[in-house]
Amino acid sequence: MSNITQRKQDHIDAVLNDPLVERKQSEFDTLRLMHRALPEINFSEVDSSTIFLGSPISFPFLIASMTGGAAKNLQHINQHLAEAAEICQVPMAVGSQRAMMLDKAAAESFNLRQYAPNVPLIANIGAVQLNYGFGYDEAQRAVETLQADALYLHLNPLQERIQPEGDTNFAHLAEKIQRLSEQLNVPVILKEVGSGLSPADIELGLQAGIKWFDVAGRGGTSWSRIEAHRSDNDLGILFQDWGLTTVQSLQLAQPYQNSAQFIASGGIRNGIDMAKSVIIGGRLCGVAAPLLSSALESTQAVVKTIEQFKQEFATAQFLLGASTVDNLHLNDSLLLKP
Repeated sequence: MSNITQRKQDHIDAVLNDPLVERKQSEFDTLRLMHRALPEINFSEVDSSTIFLGSPISFPFLIASMTGGAAKNLQHINQHLAEAAEICQVPMAVGSQRAMMLDKAAAESFNLRQYAPNVPLIANIGAVQLNYGFGYDEAQRAVETLQADALYLHLNPLQERIQPEGDTNFAHLAEKIQRLSEQLNVPVILKEVGSGLSPADIELGLQAGIKWFDVAGRGGTSWSRIEAHRSDNDLGILFQDWGLTTVQSLQLAQPYQNSAQFIASGGIRNGIDMAKSVIIGGRLCGVAAPLLSSALESTQAVVKTIEQFKQEFATAQFLLGASTVDNLHLNDSLLLKP
């Protein structure tokens, strides 16, 4: 097994076996919603559908980046997720495709369009790799392998700093992101991996021509803690709660709503969290960890989990009197003021 595939296995094991990887600090519980006793809508007519990257999806749910590699279990995870995405008509993002650049056998785990022919798929490479020899060719290969509709450039300075083999030269990345965005024929989405995006990050992205951002805030899986399992010091434990929560990131991003679109991810654990995310500015809600055990089991197990999220989200819509997703988006009247 290659070093990078072993790393993916280590990550999966940490998520499944360390309960403190889930930090439960998303701050969604600080947001209170305005219940409507007279919602004036028929639940059967609640419409949770929306549009993402020009395609209709059943509700604003994204199967967020998880994994990929040469091992059979990693291939099965991605296949189950992709098949469930197609059945549920929701988009899917893959884990970092650096694995397939370093190990040709890993490419099969990203050959997913055959399982999800009709939903948006998002390819994924680390933005920092643009400072370590990656460029248009690698990005295009990632997109073509997945037949993707967009490319995540993930930003993970904390994770890279804690990783024993981490790449930590994040200097002058914005100009390289701009160059790559101009070269590719699919949108580039800037994504954090669990520490949130600040207004300064969003401004740099906008200057680079980026229109989509995944804030991926603190509160769900702590990648700092995960990497601490693979490190010989406690730095990852000290920084396990570093960063902005998803709630904080979305609130800080509100002045940029006319210039960009935002994906909420990081600590979203049910349909109520999703509704809150949409209300404070998210167009889509990314979910990863709650799907992992299901993805190890079967496609139908993943479908069951996604359908539970959908029922919860639609119920929240009903109880807020919001018949459509647009009725939720940036609707401050649905939040109780502190």
